[in-house]
Amino acid sequence: MKTIPSKLLLAACIASAFASTALAPAQAATKPAASAAKAGLKVDFQKFTLPNGLDVVFHIDRSDPVVAVNLTAHVGSSREKAGRTGFAHLFEHLLFLESENLGKGGLDKMTARIGGSGANGSTSQDRTNYLQTVPKDALEKMIWAEADKLGWFINTVTDPVLAKEKQVVKNEKRQGVDNAPYGHTRYVINKALYPENHPYNWQVIGSLEDLQNATLDDVKEFYRLWYVPNNVTLVIAGDFDPAQARKWVEKYFSEIKRGAPMQAMAKRPGVVKQTVKLAHEDNFAKLPELTMAWPTVEDLHPDSYALEVLAEYLSDTKRAPFYQVLVEDDKLAPAVQMGNQTAELAGQFMLKVRAFEGKPLDDVAASVDKAFARFEKEAISERDLNRIKAGLETRFYDSVSSVLGKSALLAEYNYLTGNPGHIEEGIRKTLAVTTADVRRVYDTYIKGKPYVATSFVPRGKLELALSGSGKADVVEEKVVQGAENAVDPSANAEYAKTPSSFDRSKEPPYGPAPVVKVPQVWSASLANGMRVVGIENKEVPLVQFEIAIDGGLLLDKPEKVGVANLMARLMTQGTAKKTPQELEEAIQQLGASINVAARSEDVRISVTTLARNYAATLDLVEEILLQPRWDEKEFALIKQSVLSQIRQQEADPNALASIHFNQLVYGKDDPRSRNILGTAASVNAITIDDLKAYYSANLSPSVARMQVVGALPKAAISASLAELNRDWKAKPVTLPAASSAAARAPSKVYFVDVPDAKQSVLRIGYRALAATDPDFYPATVTNYILGGGGFASRLTQQLREGKGYTYGINSGFSGSQSAGPFTIASGVRSNVTLESAQLVKQVLQAYPSTYSAADLETTKNFLIKSNARAFETSAAKLGMLDNISKYGWRADYVKDREGIVKTMTLPQIQSLSQKYLDPSKMVWLVVGDAKTQLPRMQELGFDQPVVIGK
Repeated sequence: MKTIPSKLLLAACIASAFASTALAPAQAATKPAASAAKAGLKVDFQKFTLPNGLDVVFHIDRSDPVVAVNLTAHVGSSREKAGRTGFAHLFEHLLFLESENLGKGGLDKMTARIGGSGANGSTSQDRTNYLQTVPKDALEKMIWAEADKLGWFINTVTDPVLAKEKQVVKNEKRQGVDNAPYGHTRYVINKALYPENHPYNWQVIGSLEDLQNATLDDVKEFYRLWYVPNNVTLVIAGDFDPAQARKWVEKYFSEIKRGAPMQAMAKRPGVVKQTVKLAHEDNFAKLPELTMAWPTVEDLHPDSYALEVLAEYLSDTKRAPFYQVLVEDDKLAPAVQMGNQTAELAGQFMLKVRAFEGKPLDDVAASVDKAFARFEKEAISERDLNRIKAGLETRFYDSVSSVLGKSALLAEYNYLTGNPGHIEEGIRKTLAVTTADVRRVYDTYIKGKPYVATSFVPRGKLELALSGSGKADVVEEKVVQGAENAVDPSANAEYAKTPSSFDRSKEPPYGPAPVVKVPQVWSASLANGMRVVGIENKEVPLVQFEIAIDGGLLLDKPEKVGVANLMARLMTQGTAKKTPQELEEAIQQLGASINVAARSEDVRISVTTLARNYAATLDLVEEILLQPRWDEKEFALIKQSVLSQIRQQEADPNALASIHFNQLVYGKDDPRSRNILGTAASVNAITIDDLKAYYSANLSPSVARMQVVGALPKAAISASLAELNRDWKAKPVTLPAASSAAARAPSKVYFVDVPDAKQSVLRIGYRALAATDPDFYPATVTNYILGGGGFASRLTQQLREGKGYTYGINSGFSGSQSAGPFTIASGVRSNVTLESAQLVKQVLQAYPSTYSAADLETTKNFLIKSNARAFETSAAKLGMLDNISKYGWRADYVKDREGIVKTMTLPQIQSLSQKYLDPSKMVWLVVGDAKTQLPRMQELGFDQPVVIGK
C-alpha cells in the first residue's frame, strides 16, 4: 500500500457501509425503501472485453475536467504461498517503481508532470488496485503507463530493487502494526479464526521473516501467474470521449498476452470448534481492549446484508443494546464497535470494546452477554430497521461524489461478480432485509456459537485479561543496530526489451488543455454578523455545510484546557427540547449527519444532508446551537471518554510526537501549544458550569462563518437562515491577536522515550509563517520538490526510494492568521534513526544550491495542471470557501496563486529556501527507544540531546 487503506470504498452505499453512522426515521416503515428505490441508486457504465481477456469499464462524468484511471488485479494475499506472506502487497509496491518505457520513478515522476492526484494503490485479501485522478488531457498518457506496468514491467526488477522495497514494506508494517497500539489484534484473531491452510489465516502485510525471504524468482512467478489481462479490470471514469478512449485501450493493451485460465477459489468460512481466548501484553496500550470474532459469510452472500444491519443495530446508536448496557448502565467503556467484515471467501462478525483504564475484561465480557440477552428479549423493531435503512441514499451519493470513488465501486463489483452494476442488487437486498432476517442471522451465526476473543492489555497488567486466556503468539521484532544491509537500487537493470508492434518508448502527447473554471461563489452577510459563502453544486442531491465559530482552543483558560472540546462534544447530546436519544433519531430520520468539534482556532459544526431535507436539518442545527441541553449524565460519559483518550495518548508514539512538537514550536504561553483534549488534571477539574460559561461568552454570530456547497441556490440558502439570523444574538467576543513566530526553542535534538519502540517518529521544524504572509504560498511552492510533492519529492526519494529507511516522509508549511509551523514528519526504522535525521539534514543543507530549472518546471507543471482537480469534491469546495471567508481572499484566489507559480524564478526559489528551510533554525524531535537510539543522536551536531516528556 502506498498511502491509502487496503479496503477501498466498496459498498459505501450498501451493506458494508453500515459501519458509518446509522440514519433513520421513527415513522412510516415504507419511506426509506421507497425513497432510495425512487432515487435510482446506480452508477451508469459501459463495459467491453478485449480478446486477451482484459475487462474495460467506462463511466462518463462531465462535471469536472478530470478522469480517474483504476487498474484492479484480482489477486491479493489469499493467492499467496505458505512462507511468502505479504507478497501480493510487496508486489504492489514494486509495480510503481519502474517499467521498461516509463523508466525509473515510473508513474510517480509522470504524475508530478501531469498534475495527477498521486499514483496510489492498495492490497486486500482478494485484490490489488492502482488508481489516481488526472486532468483529462493526460488520459492517453495514463493508459500508456498502465499498459506498460502490466506488460513491460518484470524485466526492470533487480535484486537491489527488491531488497530496498522489502525495507519500505517492513517499515509500513512497523508503522501500522508493530509500533501501533493494538496493532497485532487482527493477526491474532485471524490465526485463530481460520485454519492454517486457509488463505485468510495470515495478514495482507505479511510477516517480517516472510518478506525478507522473498526472491526475485518469486516476483517473476507471481507476475506471470496473476498480472495477466484476463485477471485484470481497467476502469476509466470522468470527462472523456469513450470512442477515442477505446481506441487507446486497444492500442496499448491488446498485444499483452492472455494468461492461463483463472480458477475461482471456493468460498470457505472460518472454523472455530470451541471458544478460543488469547491475551497479549501490548507495549503501546494504556487501556484494556476486548475483541471478539465469530465466523460468518463471504461478501455478497444473502445473509451478509442482514448481518450488517444486526451489527449496526446492536452498537451504533443510543438505542443500541450494547451502548445502553456497556456505556450507560455498566459504565465500562465510552463506546462499542461492531461490524460484519466480509471478503470474497469468508467473513467475520467483529465486536471491539476498549474499556476504561483498569477495568477487567471479564466484566466487559459479562456485559456483552447481558447486551446480547437484551437483544434476544427485545429484538429489532420495524422502526429501528427503517432507521438503519434511511441513510442508504445519503451514503450512496457521498460514495459516488468523486470519479475515483465511482471507479473503485465499478472495479470491485466487476471482479466480484463480472457485473460492474451489481451495486443496484446490493441496494435492493439491503432494503429487503426484514426483522425476522436480522434475528435469524443472529441465531445462525452468533447465539451460543464459539468465537475467538483477544485481550490486549497494558504491559504488566495481564490480570485484566479474560480468565482462561492463553498467551497470544505475537512475534515482536528486536531493535538491533546494523541488522539490515545497506541497499542501492539506483543501478539500471540490463535486459532484452520486451517486443512490441510499435515504439512504446515515446510518451504520448497531451490532449487539448482542459478548461478550468473556478466555481462561482456567492456571499451574503446576516444582520447578526454571520458571514455566509456558498457554491451551488448539482452533481449529487446533497447539501454539505459548516458553521465555523472562531475561538476553539484559543479561548480555553490555561488552567481549564479541554473545555472547548468537552463543550463541542456535549452539544450534540440532546437539546432543551429533545433527549439525547430523541435528537439522534431526529437527525437519522433525515438521513443526515451533524457533528460538532472544537479545533485549535474554532468550534465547527459540520453537516451533510439530502437537499430535500436541508430545511429540516438546519432546524435541528439551530436547536443544537441555540438550545443546548447540558445533560449531566452525558457530560460524565464524555468526560470519562476524554480521560481515556488522554491516557491512551501517553503510549502512542504519533500522538506524543504531535503533542511535544506543538509545545516546542509554539512555546508554553501560546494556546496552540496545548493538547486540545487537555490534561488529566485539567479535565478532572472541569465542571459543566465551565462549559456553560464558555458557551455563553464565546459562541456568537459576530465571530461565525458559514460555508455551503450543494444542490440548492443562494436564494434558498439565504431564505432558510432567517430564523437563525433572528434568534442567534450577537455579542462581543475578544479573540487573541494574531501572533507571529516569537522566540524559538533552541535548535537541538529533543527525545521522548517510548521503550522498545519498533520505529522512531521524527518531527523536525520550527514556527515559520502565517497563511496571510506574502511569502506563505511562494514558500509552499518552494517546498514542493523538498517534501510536498509525494513521490516526486527529494525527502521521499532519498529516505524511502533510495535507502528504504521509511514508509513515508513529507514536509509542509501550515498557518492561519497566526504563524504556523514548517514541519517534516516521518516514522523511520529504529536502528537508522540517526542516519535518517542526518540524511534529512543533508537534503535541507543542499536544497538551495541544488534546486534546478528542471525542478522548477516540474513544480510549475504540477501546481498549474492540478488545478483541473482542485474543485472536484464537495470537501475541496468547502476548503476553498473556508479560505475565502477566513482570510478575506478573493473568490478566484486559486487563479492568483496560479499567477504566483507562473512567475516564480530559480533565484526566488533559492532565496526562499535559504530563508525558510534552514536546518539550523529547527527543532529535531525524536519519539523512540531511548535505550538504543538516544546516545547516537549527539552525532547529528546539535550538542547533547534533551530528554523531554518524562
